[in-house]
Amino acid sequence: MDPKVRRSWEEFLNPAVTRPRLIATSIYIAGFEVLKDSIVGRIRDFFWTGFDESGDKIDPEYQANVLSRNKSPVYASLEWLKEMAAITDADVAVFDRIKACRNTLAHRLFSAIGSEGLPGDFEQCFTDMVALLRKIEVWWITNVEIPTNPDFDGREVDENGIVPGPVLSMQLLMDIALGDEDRSRFYYDEFRKSTGGG
Repeated sequence: MDPKVRRSWEEFLNPAVTRPRLIATSIYIAGFEVLKDSIVGRIRDFFWTGFDESGDKIDPEYQANVLSRNKSPVYASLEWLKEMAAITDADVAVFDRIKACRNTLAHRLFSAIGSEGLPGDFEQCFTDMVALLRKIEVWWITNVEIPTNPDFDGREVDENGIVPGPVLSMQLLMDIALGDEDRSRFYYDEFRKSTGGG
């Protein structure tokens, strides 16, 4: 057998190699969907006016002010976020790199978990994805949620101390799925202690 083919099969069949790559790929693809939902869903929810027998009712301004910007709801939403100064052109370029990495993982899954391994920029794209998700979520919290919540009237809020729910969820996923044994079990063990289950 050709040594390269043999090495490729050996890596693919080795759980110590394939399992972490498959888990990392799965978390990345899930994280990308969370990011897309933050980009599109937050804006759509902002224009939500209620529901009736036919489903959700969205203010017509959503179509006029957001969706009309691009055929893609994601890129239309990114343009709206840019206009609101939530993100920059550089952030859109980062999103494009994050998306390209996601597409490589989704369309070439067996290569990514097998012989080729994860894309060379995987870790950077993952870090950038979480940072962009945090930037967008913190913008919504500081520019929409806090100003419309009277509980925060006159209170100083440190943006650095804000940990948005989707970012926390991503951190939990990474720690549980990819952390060492102690880190992987930490949240489970603490939950069981706090709820009297252990």
